[in-house]
Amino acid sequence: MRGIGLIEVMVSVLILAVGLLGVAAMQAVALRGGQSSLESTQAVIQTNAILEAMRVNRATANAFNTGAMRCTEAAGGHAIVEAWLEDLKTSIGTEDDETTCGQIAGCPDACVITVRWDDSRAGGAGQREIVTATQL
Repeated sequence: MRGIGLIEVMVSVLILAVGLLGVAAMQAVALRGGQSSLESTQAVIQTNAILEAMRVNRATANAFNTGAMRCTEAAGGHAIVEAWLEDLKTSIGTEDDETTCGQIAGCPDACVITVRWDDSRAGGAGQREIVTATQL
Protein backbone atom coordinates (compact mmCIF):
# COMPACT_ATOMS: atom_id res chain seq x y z
CA MET A 1 0.00 0.00 0.00
CA ARG A 2 2.50 2.62 -1.15
CA GLY A 3 0.41 4.89 -3.34
CA ILE A 4 -2.73 5.52 -5.29
CA GLY A 5 -3.40 3.24 -8.18
CA LEU A 6 -4.60 4.27 -11.61
CA ILE A 7 -8.07 2.81 -10.97
CA GLU A 8 -8.59 4.95 -7.87
CA VAL A 9 -7.58 8.09 -9.76
CA MET A 10 -9.92 7.26 -12.66
CA VAL A 11 -12.85 6.64 -10.28
CA SER A 12 -12.27 9.92 -8.46
CA VAL A 13 -12.03 11.83 -11.77
CA LEU A 14 -15.30 10.22 -12.91
CA ILE A 15 -17.06 11.23 -9.68
CA LEU A 16 -15.71 14.77 -10.00
CA ALA A 17 -16.85 14.98 -13.65
CA VAL A 18 -20.39 13.87 -12.78
CA GLY A 19 -20.52 16.44 -9.99
CA LEU A 20 -19.33 19.25 -12.28
CA LEU A 21 -21.92 18.28 -14.91
CA GLY A 22 -24.60 18.56 -12.23
CA VAL A 23 -23.38 22.03 -11.27
CA ALA A 24 -23.41 23.10 -14.93
CA ALA A 25 -26.98 21.82 -15.35
CA MET A 26 -28.11 23.74 -12.26
CA GLN A 27 -26.47 26.88 -13.62
CA ALA A 28 -28.38 26.54 -16.91
CA VAL A 29 -31.69 26.12 -15.07
CA ALA A 30 -30.91 29.15 -12.90
CA LEU A 31 -30.15 31.29 -15.96
CA ARG A 32 -33.42 30.31 -17.64
CA GLY A 33 -35.33 31.07 -14.45
CA GLY A 34 -33.62 34.44 -14.20
CA GLN A 35 -34.56 35.25 -17.80
CA SER A 36 -38.19 34.33 -17.13
CA SER A 37 -38.21 36.50 -14.02
CA LEU A 38 -36.72 39.41 -15.95
CA GLU A 39 -39.42 39.15 -18.62
CA SER A 40 -42.16 39.06 -15.97
CA THR A 41 -40.69 42.13 -14.28
CA GLN A 42 -40.48 43.97 -17.61
CA ALA A 43 -44.15 43.13 -18.30
CA VAL A 44 -45.19 44.60 -14.95
CA ILE A 45 -43.06 47.70 -15.53
CA GLN A 46 -44.60 48.21 -18.99
CA THR A 47 -48.10 47.73 -17.55
CA ASN A 48 -47.45 50.38 -14.91
CA ALA A 49 -46.01 52.72 -17.55
CA ILE A 50 -49.16 52.64 -19.69
CA LEU A 51 -51.35 53.04 -16.60
CA GLU A 52 -49.42 56.14 -15.57
CA ALA A 53 -49.74 57.52 -19.09
CA MET A 54 -53.51 57.01 -18.86
CA ARG A 55 -53.64 58.73 -15.49
CA VAL A 56 -51.84 61.74 -16.96
CA ASN A 57 -54.29 61.78 -19.90
CA ARG A 58 -57.39 60.87 -17.85
CA ALA A 59 -59.71 62.96 -20.04
CA THR A 60 -58.87 60.84 -23.10
CA ALA A 61 -58.28 57.52 -21.33
CA ASN A 62 -61.00 55.78 -23.35
CA ALA A 63 -58.87 56.34 -26.50
CA PHE A 64 -56.25 53.99 -25.01
CA ASN A 65 -58.55 50.95 -25.35
CA THR A 66 -57.22 48.56 -28.00
CA GLY A 67 -60.26 46.30 -28.23
CA ALA A 68 -58.58 43.00 -29.04
CA MET A 69 -55.10 41.70 -28.28
CA ARG A 70 -52.63 43.69 -30.41
CA CYS A 71 -49.34 42.16 -31.51
CA THR A 72 -48.37 44.84 -34.02
CA GLU A 73 -48.61 48.58 -34.20
CA ALA A 74 -51.50 49.97 -36.25
CA ALA A 75 -51.28 53.00 -38.50
CA GLY A 76 -53.39 55.84 -37.15
CA GLY A 77 -53.67 54.35 -33.65
CA HIS A 78 -53.15 56.25 -30.41
CA ALA A 79 -49.51 57.35 -30.40
CA ILE A 80 -48.90 56.45 -26.75
CA VAL A 81 -50.42 52.97 -27.18
CA GLU A 82 -48.33 52.38 -30.31
CA ALA A 83 -45.17 53.43 -28.45
CA TRP A 84 -46.17 51.13 -25.56
CA LEU A 85 -46.56 48.16 -27.92
CA GLU A 86 -43.16 48.91 -29.42
CA ASP A 87 -41.63 49.11 -25.93
CA LEU A 88 -43.20 45.73 -25.06
CA LYS A 89 -41.48 44.13 -28.01
CA THR A 90 -38.18 45.82 -27.18
CA SER A 91 -38.14 44.94 -23.48
CA ILE A 92 -39.75 41.48 -23.46
CA GLY A 93 -39.56 40.02 -26.93
CA THR A 94 -37.74 40.97 -30.07
CA GLU A 95 -38.61 43.86 -32.32
CA ASP A 96 -40.19 41.82 -35.11
CA ASP A 97 -41.80 39.02 -33.12
CA GLU A 98 -45.49 38.22 -33.31
CA THR A 99 -45.75 36.64 -29.85
CA THR A 100 -45.41 39.71 -27.62
CA CYS A 101 -48.86 41.30 -27.47
CA GLY A 102 -50.79 43.78 -25.36
CA GLN A 103 -54.42 44.64 -24.74
CA ILE A 104 -56.10 47.55 -22.96
CA ALA A 105 -59.81 47.28 -22.26
CA GLY A 106 -62.47 48.93 -20.10
CA CYS A 107 -60.78 52.26 -19.52
CA PRO A 108 -61.29 54.65 -17.84
CA ASP A 109 -63.73 52.97 -15.42
CA ALA A 110 -62.29 49.48 -14.99
CA CYS A 111 -59.03 49.21 -16.91
CA VAL A 112 -57.69 45.74 -17.65
CA ILE A 113 -54.18 45.61 -19.10
CA THR A 114 -53.07 42.25 -20.51
CA VAL A 115 -49.52 41.49 -21.64
CA ARG A 116 -48.76 38.17 -23.35
CA TRP A 117 -45.40 36.84 -24.53
CA ASP A 118 -43.59 33.62 -25.44
CA ASP A 119 -41.67 32.31 -22.42
CA SER A 120 -40.32 29.13 -24.01
CA ARG A 121 -36.89 30.73 -24.60
CA ALA A 122 -36.58 31.30 -20.86
CA GLY A 123 -37.51 27.73 -20.00
CA GLY A 124 -41.21 28.36 -19.47
CA ALA A 125 -44.12 26.40 -20.85
CA GLY A 126 -44.74 28.71 -23.79
CA GLN A 127 -47.24 31.57 -23.57
CA ARG A 128 -47.16 33.66 -20.39
CA GLU A 129 -49.69 36.32 -19.56
CA ILE A 130 -49.92 39.05 -16.94
CA VAL A 131 -53.26 40.73 -16.36
CA THR A 132 -53.57 43.92 -14.31
CA ALA A 133 -56.95 45.42 -13.41
CA THR A 134 -57.29 48.90 -11.96
CA GLN A 135 -59.51 51.93 -11.85
CA LEU A 136 -58.20 55.32 -12.94
